[in-house]
Amino acid sequence: MARKLFGTDGVRGTANLHPMTAEMALKIGAAVGRYFRNDGNNQHRVVIGKDTRLSGYMFENALTAGLTSTGMNVFLLGPVPTPAVGLLTTSVRADLGVMISASHNHADDNGIKFFGPDGFKLSDEAEAEIEALVLSGVEPAQAQNIGRAKRVDDGRFRYIERVKSALPSALPLRGLKVVIDCANGAAYRAAPEALWELGADVIPVGVDPNGVNINDNCGSTSTQTAAEAVVAHGADVGIALDGDADRLMIIDENGSVADGDQLMALFADRWAQAGRLKGGALVATVMSNLGLERFLVGKGLKLERTAVGDRYVVERMRKGGFNLGGEQSGHIVMTDYATTGDGLLAGLQFLAAMVETGKPASALTKSFETVPQLLQNVRYGTGQKPLEAPSVKAAIADAEARLNGSGRLLIRKSGTEPLIRVMAECEDNALLQDVVTSIVAEVKASV
Repeated sequence: MARKLFGTDGVRGTANLHPMTAEMALKIGAAVGRYFRNDGNNQHRVVIGKDTRLSGYMFENALTAGLTSTGMNVFLLGPVPTPAVGLLTTSVRADLGVMISASHNHADDNGIKFFGPDGFKLSDEAEAEIEALVLSGVEPAQAQNIGRAKRVDDGRFRYIERVKSALPSALPLRGLKVVIDCANGAAYRAAPEALWELGADVIPVGVDPNGVNINDNCGSTSTQTAAEAVVAHGADVGIALDGDADRLMIIDENGSVADGDQLMALFADRWAQAGRLKGGALVATVMSNLGLERFLVGKGLKLERTAVGDRYVVERMRKGGFNLGGEQSGHIVMTDYATTGDGLLAGLQFLAAMVETGKPASALTKSFETVPQLLQNVRYGTGQKPLEAPSVKAAIADAEARLNGSGRLLIRKSGTEPLIRVMAECEDNALLQDVVTSIVAEVKASV
């Protein structure tokens, strides 16, 4: 069955426009409630977290109404990072976890993503079954079996303690001056508190959410704010999270930014030397730089590539028994500690490397030389299918012929936004620019 509601990371879109309406959230809540409470038992639980978007109030209430209408008991966590939902789903023996967030997107967008009772994101198959229930409708519970809802006040603190426990107690952060940019998002309290409790000198940025400023000129997708703070305060390092804190970028003491590929290279190398890298491999997506793959091969390690989306990374990790994976965009998944990407957890692992080696951040963020990579996005309208246009197909075929094995070409639809992503890698910069420009021009002409 072709899915219409769910993308690569749950349901996402502009608030109050289909599919992100209160009415649809009510239906989704009822459908997922029926999916997980199919035995009539009233002991079923669901935890709901959210980021700081204004529309989060609307979706929280609509989902709660739908879930309780099918007999699910709802625990409302308030603003917490996405990985906290995965953690607390298992911690409180819930059947389901829900995170209301559009991650790195603009404040006008929002999304709903789900975690199963094991704390991992739902499979494509489960989402397809839930979508079918949304379309067909579900029978509500009898009046005496309607679920209850209550606020949970200690969710953030449980998460903080779990994240702190992943850092060896012999590695206090005292003496480190750390800028933490929370993107005015879900981690605006948890991240600075965790770092301070571990002994760091904390300089918080992006910790004043007002409902509409999430990811606004701050966070992992807009690192200039954090970089300027690092330089201005003479900080040792900066950690820039996104709106729901499941990804990060690292800023060194000079204000230079390191992406997920460089961080994964560092962690994989360190873990392999310590005998901790299961399967001798790192799992990453097709977007990761060719330089990362060459670095790993040079270390006698493997790179397992997946489709774009941290859920696909996690699925491959679980299937292959690997414990480290992630995305160039900054999702770092460490299944020894968490069930999904966790920006704060990854940031602490980087700080641990600084403490253990005594090296500055700049010495740890350049594990390999990147192969020049160019990515351009083209927005398209509802119902448009630019990748099916003959002119676009011809441009792609011509670009592949010109690269002739000397680089990589990746053309795909975004799973979270109406964008065509055109990416190429090649050591010949002129050729790189030309092939991307030619494809982008044809895509634009077709929309």
